[in-house]
Amino acid sequence: MNSSTFLHSGHPPDRRRPALPRFATQRTPIDDETIGQRLRQLRKRRGLSQAEVAETLDVHQSLVSEYERGTVRVPATVLAGLARTLRTSLDQLVGLKPLKENGPLHDRRFIRRLERIEKLPKRSKQALLKTIDTYLDGAEKR
Repeated sequence: MNSSTFLHSGHPPDRRRPALPRFATQRTPIDDETIGQRLRQLRKRRGLSQAEVAETLDVHQSLVSEYERGTVRVPATVLAGLARTLRTSLDQLVGLKPLKENGPLHDRRFIRRLERIEKLPKRSKQALLKTIDTYLDGAEKR
């Protein structure tokens, strides 16, 4: 019996060869639909529209929609751009790691308002924040 017989029969050859290391196969939930669901979830958490994501990737909005539905496979280069745009890791985006909670900011309207506040001149921003603080202090006392 020679070494080629071993490969087909499962029995060791007469001459012992060093065994090749076996690598464990990793089962992951990675599929186009799962990636699409995570993409949509992360996009919404960031308060972004499909059109805004498409603009950062320089693709059409309908393609982002297809990625999210899992009907089109996302190329690796686009995955990298999505991870950067959505401020997450590739591992989280594709499902190798669980998504991290990034705090209570899930309301798109609230996020949009914060972005508008951030663009205000310093004095206007300070006045608005003082008004908000006064309102919150009153609401907490009720």
